Amino acid sequence: MRFSVNTALTVALGLVASTDALKILMGNDDGFGSGNLRELYKLLLDAGHEVLVVAPARGQSGKGSTVIWAETANLTTPSQYDIIPAGAPAVGRDPNNDNIWYYDGTPAACTFVALDFVLPRYYPDWNQTPDLFVSGPNYGTNLGAFVMGLSGTVGATFAAVSRSIPGIATSASNKAVPYFNVTSASDPAVLAAKVSFEVVNEFIQNTPEGQEILPLGYGVNVNIPELVNNTMPPVVKTRITGNANTDVAVYNETTGLFTWDNIDPLAAGINAAYNGDISLPGETWVVAGGGVSVSLFTLDFTAPSNKYTELVFDKVENLTSGSPSMNTTVYSKRMVEERMRKRGAMLTGRDGGA
Repeated sequence: MRFSVNTALTVALGLVASTDALKILMGNDDGFGSGNLRELYKLLLDAGHEVLVVAPARGQSGKGSTVIWAETANLTTPSQYDIIPAGAPAVGRDPNNDNIWYYDGTPAACTFVALDFVLPRYYPDWNQTPDLFVSGPNYGTNLGAFVMGLSGTVGATFAAVSRSIPGIATSASNKAVPYFNVTSASDPAVLAAKVSFEVVNEFIQNTPEGQEILPLGYGVNVNIPELVNNTMPPVVKTRITGNANTDVAVYNETTGLFTWDNIDPLAAGINAAYNGDISLPGETWVVAGGGVSVSLFTLDFTAPSNKYTELVFDKVENLTSGSPSMNTTVYSKRMVEERMRKRGAMLTGRDGGA
């Protein structure tokens, strides 16, 4: 049975085992050989959880929530760090760990492959329904509203949350490292994993028995500053807007190619605050000051109920007022159910009624 604990997060890191084993699905956008990913995987295992990884066969940063499937049934080139040879199946197990899987697709595609292929075929007792999805820790932070649509780490989490699975995306400030090169307890990958574990574990430990870790449609975005020792930085409740960046296209006259940079000064559009508690500090500002940011998001992108929204809807009032001349179709619940019946049931678990 889970019980409530109030971990002192500002003291030296101490890993607290959870009181109830969960089924945790993990992913990322840095690839299944990521040192950050593997270190957090080990900590969650050590805490007594059943953990499964399904992550990209190679780095897929910047893909956001895009779902791109493998175009061939077999890898045309070796996977990340040459762990899997060319010619191997596009989806499969790590040769040294049966519970770590790769797929040659985007992070969001990996989430769906995990839920609809790996789990029902190889882990039927999961019933396609992990208790929690954890992504990362990413190499580099994912801060602000713009990267919420750009980050594959967040995109993999979006995919899980869209399937009614509580999701936590974690991102750190360290550089990329293969998991087999992480050999020291002071390695930045180890430190990033420990901080990520502390935040994830706090959510788990403070969830009463019988309650989901997050409400339906909710996700968490965690960002970790540079870590210089084994001390937990302060953890701060944040909002996604506030000192956040967006991109500009930078053209290279020599190569004829574009790359990105952050716009300066900060764009007002990306920092317009409408939703949630606008008194919270922005995650970008908090991480820059050495704190760990914890922001909540939902998949409900509907504009807030305010005067701006009313004025925008007023612009299409003539179209939305239900004019008899409009050829509108009323979609009843029965019609939707009939269409789903004809398609055939695909899902089991939380969204499939099984």
